[in-house]
Amino acid sequence: MRYLPLTDAEREEMRKVIGVSDVRELFSCMPSAQCRPPLDTLPRALSEPELAAAFKEFGRRNSFSGFLSFLGAGAYSHFIPEVVSYLSAKGEFLTPYTPYQPEVSQGSLQAIFEYQTMMAMLTGLDVANASLYDGATAAAEAVLLAVRRSGRKRVLLAGSLHPEYAAVIRTYAQNLPIELATVAVDEKSGRVDAVDLRAKLNDSIAAVLFQSPNFLGVVEDGGGIAAAAHECKAICVQVVAEAMSLAYLVPPGEAGVDMAVGEAQSFGLPLGFGGPYLGFMTVREEFMRQMPGRLVGQTRDLDGKRGYVLTLSTREQHIKREKATSNICSNEAWCAMRAGMYLAVMGKAGLARAARTCHLNAAYFARMAARMKTIRVVYPGNFYNEVLIEVKTGSAAQRAAALKKKGILAGVPLSWFADSQKERLLLAFSEMHDRAAIDRLLSALGEAS
Repeated sequence: MRYLPLTDAEREEMRKVIGVSDVRELFSCMPSAQCRPPLDTLPRALSEPELAAAFKEFGRRNSFSGFLSFLGAGAYSHFIPEVVSYLSAKGEFLTPYTPYQPEVSQGSLQAIFEYQTMMAMLTGLDVANASLYDGATAAAEAVLLAVRRSGRKRVLLAGSLHPEYAAVIRTYAQNLPIELATVAVDEKSGRVDAVDLRAKLNDSIAAVLFQSPNFLGVVEDGGGIAAAAHECKAICVQVVAEAMSLAYLVPPGEAGVDMAVGEAQSFGLPLGFGGPYLGFMTVREEFMRQMPGRLVGQTRDLDGKRGYVLTLSTREQHIKREKATSNICSNEAWCAMRAGMYLAVMGKAGLARAARTCHLNAAYFARMAARMKTIRVVYPGNFYNEVLIEVKTGSAAQRAAALKKKGILAGVPLSWFADSQKERLLLAFSEMHDRAAIDRLLSALGEAS
């Protein structure tokens, strides 16, 4: 596409028509502290050698690579085969925007189709869409889908749902005729309180939405929650913040869940200051036409050759218009393709091995930490790859700060999300850790007490 800039004369004519003396007047409504300086105050341009030297200096200031990290809580570090980065960076995948014209988009469409197929297999459900923005917005879209599908207005959210996911759902629903209620967490087990759930379930409930593994690291009883929801014909939605768990735990569909949504960043997307991430949604077939986003399907042309097309596009820019299921205006198609490449490269055995290693590393830490007198493992028997500990002296934030000085990022203090959780620290483990790294963490936890 050609870039056609305006001439100085054209800019001057436009300025006179709208009645401003200077272009800066167009930005007068913005706080001056938030505005970038005029171009004439910027430093001079650097030559290529000078620019390379400047970036090397920036790199020397970045000390993150020297830290041993056990951060998680929705963003996870996993090994990414180099071939995934190489293939996904090829121009034919990286530069196309939207595969509206299937005759020139077969490569992108097939890659997305393969991603959808693998996500459906991992979740045990019938249909996967061609991705959403991230896990939090995917959860919010699931709430909207359930309300549209059921015609009911009340939704139950598990108290063990990621607080940021819950906040996004409330933002989506705040100006809609949707009522949100929270189901309590059983403090002893870390799971959804079954008694409170049944007390709040009735014929007005559109959906029950829970996370597993939940924000406390605990694996929920998805089958029990689904059965309770279905007794009053409510839709059961499972949120998955750590997609790697899908290769280790019972698939949501097999547990009776109707929809599985969440974050697939673990499948080949590196951590990068909050994005780009990859929201996913998989559903039973009867919910397919209410799904947001796109669905790539497989067909045959007039010559009988296999081809791929956008089977379903429920965006408002398409023929749906005001009947669209969502106002999502763009798509994480490249992230979905990259996730598909990661899953294909890892293969069934490789993915299962990585997922199992995540759990075994967490189990080793929990077993060794249980012997320590200065901390307590809150839920020692029902976790996947995240372990919640409670410090017996001081606060979790203080303990994390002390370990940071030792080069260890020892998890996420729950006080970031709730003042009442000052003693608790959530640690995440993956296949990137080895026994020596975990032993170093355990030793540092003891020294910092």
